[in-house]
Amino acid sequence: MRLSRVKPASVAALGLSALLLLSVGLSLANDPRPADAGEARSWRTAARHSAGIAPDPARHADTAIVQVYAAATYGWRGYFAVHPWIIYKRAGEVAYTRYDVIGWGSRPVVRRNYALPDGLWFGATPRVLVDHRGEGVDAMIDAVEAAIARYPHADEYRSYPGPNSNTFLAHIGREVPALRLDLPANAIGKDYRPVTRPLGVSPTGSGLQFSLLGLFGLSVGLEEGLELNVLGLNFGIDLNAPGLRLPAIGRVGLDDAAVTHRGTPSAR
Repeated sequence: MRLSRVKPASVAALGLSALLLLSVGLSLANDPRPADAGEARSWRTAARHSAGIAPDPARHADTAIVQVYAAATYGWRGYFAVHPWIIYKRAGEVAYTRYDVIGWGSRPVVRRNYALPDGLWFGATPRVLVDHRGEGVDAMIDAVEAAIARYPHADEYRSYPGPNSNTFLAHIGREVPALRLDLPANAIGKDYRPVTRPLGVSPTGSGLQFSLLGLFGLSVGLEEGLELNVLGLNFGIDLNAPGLRLPAIGRVGLDDAAVTHRGTPSAR
């Protein structure tokens, strides 16, 4: 009887350990860090130029646009975590506004136009998580700006377990469900919740989440599927766009970027 009670927990632990080894191995093989990571350089000299991903704001002057990016964090942490940010422009504007959370420097940690809209993150090329353009996006931008103003951790920063840059984008996702922002499993900090509020809406704004300081928890939703958090390492399955949600690598499966282009060309 005793062995039968222990066995399910042991099997679960072995399964999670195997998935962790798999995801770390895939991340090492994929190497999301810059190609020159092995060369002598520092964060001061790392590339920060445009990745050429954001639509030309002048060419799309009449189109409202919101995009969310994520790129591997600097150094060895890039094997395990990402840094996200949001950019937007209203119809009639010819320049983007960018917001992200930066842990170094002065407070508050929420920074406006800290870097180029689609700039490399200290050498790492960003990928698009959200791309909304056209009808209804101006109203979405209003909601995003209101969410930014309500961010409750503007004077706090902890890289682990949070609040950090992923906590910030998760807050916006909760406040603006129309974004359909599904942060990847390696967005460490997205599940951070204060001890006083362990239960609430999931980071996508479409599900429910229980989380203790982003260290232990469970999320269930239409966008994120089912995701288990153990010490900030996330394991899950996504049924919306079939795939596995894994630590380090983030995701294995179909692309689940949220894209809506209403009445506007999708080309850059």
